[in-house]
Amino acid sequence: MWQRGLNWAAVVLVGTFGLMWIGVVIYADESSAPWIRISQVIFALLLLGWAVQKAIALIVRKT
Repeated sequence: MWQRGLNWAAVVLVGTFGLMWIGVVIYADESSAPWIRISQVIFALLLLGWAVQKAIALIVRKT
């Protein structure tokens, strides 16, 4: 039971961090080079993809 809760906590934390990372890169980081900003958005999308993949895996295993 604890493991399942910790898994969900990790998914939520990584997903939230990915969304915040995209927001910071798009709206607050105006001084970086465009290629750096693009690579940071790609990294954030990878984090979001991981969170979605793990959430789906946790939901499917539940049934």
